[in-house]
Amino acid sequence: MTMTKTFTPQQLKRYSRHIIMPQVGGNGQRRLLDSKVLLLGAGGLGSPTALYLAAAGVGTLGIVDFDTVDFSNLQRQILHNTKDVGRLKVASAADTLNNINPDVKVIQIAKRLDSESAMEVMGQYDIIVDGTDNFATRYLSNDAAYFLKKPLVHGSIFLFDGQISVFEPGKGCYRCLYPSPPPPGMVPSCAEAGVFGVLPGIVGSIMAVETIKLILGLGRPLVNRLMLFDALEMEFREVKLRRDPKCPLCGDHPTVKELIDYEVFCGGA
Repeated sequence: MTMTKTFTPQQLKRYSRHIIMPQVGGNGQRRLLDSKVLLLGAGGLGSPTALYLAAAGVGTLGIVDFDTVDFSNLQRQILHNTKDVGRLKVASAADTLNNINPDVKVIQIAKRLDSESAMEVMGQYDIIVDGTDNFATRYLSNDAAYFLKKPLVHGSIFLFDGQISVFEPGKGCYRCLYPSPPPPGMVPSCAEAGVFGVLPGIVGSIMAVETIKLILGLGRPLVNRLMLFDALEMEFREVKLRRDPKCPLCGDHPTVKELIDYEVFCGGA
């Protein structure tokens, strides 16, 4: 990573509240400006995550999403506005983020990641953030991040509940938590079951916190921990995770040694 040498006068003002923090300082802000984060999904979780990463000064933010903005998205996907309905989400996201912080280079990737493209796309970034809403992409991003030795920040939501974790290669993975996907149709999508509009704002903000902590090397990330949030009870709980020696990906005797067909693996889930 090539470190930015000096701040412009405008950057000194923009990032002043970071720079005066001894835990961040000028060196930490430079690390943010020189970091490269790939965000999978520009929807409910991707929106708050992207907004805070851009505001913090993450220098390169890749956004993967092939979908367009729909009126039903606006209840929670705060990257997009009414005038953006019908546009590609990555284009709408880029406009919003560039208005927040022109320092950020937003790379639009308007396609669905698959086993043929994931390694090349993800390999160009330091940290992978998965805010997708389907199991095929979750397993794909998990496996590719493991093979690339990249940390993966994971978040998901359902109705009033959310969960967040961080997977670092060698310290467990998504497959250790969920060895196999649920049968097709068992877990309804947001379109089928609905989602509390504020919930992704809370979960996505925590995902941004964890990403920035990884970039700066601060604090205790959610590695080997699963944070569960219940919005109705306003309750956070933590579950300890561990690497499963029998995990087919990161276990002692792995059977998954390359990317597979995840649509088939998940049965269309």
